[in-house]
Amino acid sequence: MTAMQDQTRPVREEDAFDALRVDAFLKQHIAGLEGTPAVSQFPGGASNLTYLLRYANRELVLRRPPRGAKAKSAHDMMREARVMSALKPSYPYVPAILARCDDAEVIGQDFYVMERFDGTILRRDLPPSLGLDRDRVHRLCLGFIDRLIELHHVDTTQPDLSALGKGEGYIARQVSGWSERWQQAATDGSDPCEDILAWLDANQPAHDNASCVIHNDYRFDNVVLAADDPLRIIGVLDWEMATIGDPLMDLGGSLAYWVQADDDAVFQSFRRQATHEAGMLTRREVIAYYGQRSGLDVSNFGYYEVFGLFRLMVIIQQIYRRFALGQTTNPQFAGFGDAARYLGQRCRRIIAGKAT
Repeated sequence: MTAMQDQTRPVREEDAFDALRVDAFLKQHIAGLEGTPAVSQFPGGASNLTYLLRYANRELVLRRPPRGAKAKSAHDMMREARVMSALKPSYPYVPAILARCDDAEVIGQDFYVMERFDGTILRRDLPPSLGLDRDRVHRLCLGFIDRLIELHHVDTTQPDLSALGKGEGYIARQVSGWSERWQQAATDGSDPCEDILAWLDANQPAHDNASCVIHNDYRFDNVVLAADDPLRIIGVLDWEMATIGDPLMDLGGSLAYWVQADDDAVFQSFRRQATHEAGMLTRREVIAYYGQRSGLDVSNFGYYEVFGLFRLMVIIQQIYRRFALGQTTNPQFAGFGDAARYLGQRCRRIIAGKAT
């Protein structure tokens, strides 16, 4: 597949790698590649990094962790590739894995290469060229949620998929794990958030709602729309945090990024997707629609919403810590400390029943 309508840019100096070494490796594993690849970088890159490799006869996508990251959890490239390979037969929206490399001699870190989808990736605003009026935006939004529900209904009894999770107790493990990550990510001036940690621990549900495949980073900028039909999702990307877990935790994680038209100015500055557009569902409407279509009880969804924001706060603070320690010089991360503090306050408003 070719020509994803997503603009790349020259590779940042700190994110560069030896393209000739990668080329030599790929030609041992993928037949028919012609020439040497022109390498460019996709936007984003706050977590794992994504590159376009443009050969004379084919375009591929390479994924690798940021420099200085440890090969564990969200930065485990080999695990991400295994998840995608295991899920592909049941969920056709997953890109095919074409090559995996755990040889540090190539670029110094694990990486994998996958197919490139032909379509459109939405960023902060809807391109006028798509011609999406209110009704079509509404249909796009419903389709986006439907693809998540489809993922949550994948049969997890298949051995390759069941091995991805640890079974019952997902919520408890997540609360414990992310609370520990928060404490480890502290920097001078960061909010201790002891009240939020205590609330998440004391109010967690007694049982998981279900045990299913969850994406854990499901957003509009992680889906690919068909080039000839922007209402049809043909691909879902960025499986680095996917696992077997609780579906409402997955939806809560998605809604942490769901900035709607009536949110305050600071949260508007967080917006990375066009969820503010006329026709998009509000967070309350997303929750109700998901509950209706999935059959799950969403009457006490506030817990999952707080956890989703808290997890985003931890991710942002982890990135800011890397910036504060000089492990990355990307200037977009300079304000992440303030962003984490804001999300803590947003969690508190939901806990107090003061958020919409």
